[in-house]
Amino acid sequence: MAKTADNADNAKDKGKPEEAPTAEAAPAPEAAPQAAGDQQQPAQASITIEDDNLTACYANFCRVSSSPEELVLDLGLNPNPYGTGHTVRVSQRIILNHYTAKRLLSALSVALQRHEQAFGVLETDVRKRVRTNP
Repeated sequence: MAKTADNADNAKDKGKPEEAPTAEAAPAPEAAPQAAGDQQQPAQASITIEDDNLTACYANFCRVSSSPEELVLDLGLNPNPYGTGHTVRVSQRIILNHYTAKRLLSALSVALQRHEQAFGVLETDVRKRVRTNP
């Protein structure tokens, strides 16, 4: 199924829930405002995404490393997120340039803000989320 980066606009028109923005479609937060005399808006590019051969995987572990040229995300499944001293098998590695990583950061930030507005603040410290019986 092919998707385009402007699916959020189409979903609003059809009454469907809005999708999170793609990294390519997310506006740069540091973009300078246009001068008052310049009223031309840049045309929004439409990107077709082919996901027919997509393989989904689940990850609850992420390691980030970088070099001057790229940022590396290693994703995997941590079978025991509450314990220590065990091995986590990394199953996916995503290598990004820093510009794409910054656009991804912006898109993830928007998606997480929407989620927290709808469902409440996410606690990232597992020990604070676990409830023990007295």
